[in-house]
Amino acid sequence: MFGKKKKRLEISAPSNFEHRVHTGFDPREQKFTGLPQQWQSLLADTANRPKPMVDPSYITPIQLAPMKTIVRGNRPPKDASINGLLEDFDNISVTRSNSLRKESPPGPHQVGSSSKPPGSGHPNAPEENGFNHYYSRYSCDLDTSSRDFSLDPGKPGFSIDGDWAVGRHYRFTKQNVCMYVSIQGAYSQPSSPYIPPGAYPPPSWGSSSDTQPSRVSHEQFRAALQLVVNPGDPREYLDSFIKIGEGSTGIVCIASEKHSGKQVAVKKMDLRKQQRRELLFNEVVIMRDYHHENVVDMYNSYLVGDELWVVMEFLEGGALTDIVTHTRMNEEQIATVCLSVLRALCYLHTQGVIHRDIKSDSILLTSDGRIKLSDFGFCAQVSKEVPKRKSLVGTPYWMAPEVISRLPYGTEVDVWSLGIMVIEMVDGEPPYFNEPPLQAMRRIRDNLPPRLKESHKVSSVLRSFLDLMLVREPSQRATAQELLQHPFLKLSGPPSCIVPLMRHYRHR
Repeated sequence: MFGKKKKRLEISAPSNFEHRVHTGFDPREQKFTGLPQQWQSLLADTANRPKPMVDPSYITPIQLAPMKTIVRGNRPPKDASINGLLEDFDNISVTRSNSLRKESPPGPHQVGSSSKPPGSGHPNAPEENGFNHYYSRYSCDLDTSSRDFSLDPGKPGFSIDGDWAVGRHYRFTKQNVCMYVSIQGAYSQPSSPYIPPGAYPPPSWGSSSDTQPSRVSHEQFRAALQLVVNPGDPREYLDSFIKIGEGSTGIVCIASEKHSGKQVAVKKMDLRKQQRRELLFNEVVIMRDYHHENVVDMYNSYLVGDELWVVMEFLEGGALTDIVTHTRMNEEQIATVCLSVLRALCYLHTQGVIHRDIKSDSILLTSDGRIKLSDFGFCAQVSKEVPKRKSLVGTPYWMAPEVISRLPYGTEVDVWSLGIMVIEMVDGEPPYFNEPPLQAMRRIRDNLPPRLKESHKVSSVLRSFLDLMLVREPSQRATAQELLQHPFLKLSGPPSCIVPLMRHYRHR
């Protein structure tokens, strides 16, 4: 009954301890340091994704030396025809992530250089190299009081990258409009008649008779942007900024509202580090007035120093890219994603907005599986007066053939890109993804539409759905509205069917 008490087990202090991993967080760079390689791979998935590109002929004429930009070398294009476009791109250095590099800033003679003279091209597809020349139709003789400034619906409106809808209302003062119009004039180009491909005269490089657009200073551009953003500093009501991603135009952080604790996403874009800084207006102006259940909401925008901050809805489920690269989706889940994206596109196309960068990276999810379209930094506005665009904008593997060929295009390009995204959801990657971007662009331009790697493993109704999107001739391609009636979408399920695919669910 009174047995001997057991001797207490002695535990020694640690011996031969080695501190091999030390992880920290750099608040300035907003990133983790010292992570093991396996952990880095989990955080760096998005860093290796292809980035969107913009037409190398129309780079913002500002100091770009500190950043990765578009063109290497100053050799003028050797061929102005459509068929010569990608051959000219042989002179461009492109990294695997589509970061197009330049070793030195462009000289004055390079600004605005292109394979076509300024203003040439299809009359309804203006080159999108900045504010167009229509500003001169409008006078600054306005009331001194603040008023709604609307453009005459019967005339083409002045635009930023040609992307503002005619007749849209914005609030300006007399002083602001005068300043704004003067800044647009610095980007303007003289119009010229349409010249057929192959009929261009050789460019005269560095000639004193060349008509060069005046450079807009950083301060002038910032002043123009100030007219369309919200006043104030978002740091007065937001805190706890944590970087969660990086895109082609800036970084994305999450932040918390001080009064409610609600999380929001904040996109921070440095005005001095943009390949085409006028596209920043898209982040503010075009999407400010468009609200749809399948489009990420933009709350406010601000100028903070030399950065444009856009405060928007935070979607906890992350991007569709994480799903397509780590799991395999069934047809119910694919149909569910397509239904939501097509609803968003149908709404935007009705408003005359072309997204121009549809891919899995641009599709975000809520924690309960709802799907929303995001990333409108490369979108464009079309109208009856300007029904087509012409800039080479987008991410190569998802680009429509007519974009690569520099033909005038409209909302049909988003439908092609959605078709490529369907292949992405089935195969895990877009076609030609193992090839360099320029080679992939050549194949898209010259070959028949791409197909699924193992099309026999999907249903005939999915193949039929895909065939309607991947049509080379834009006029024969189905519209978003038509695709909403396709039988494949009847396979779609509730948002909850997407939840098991999400990272937070997979890693529980």
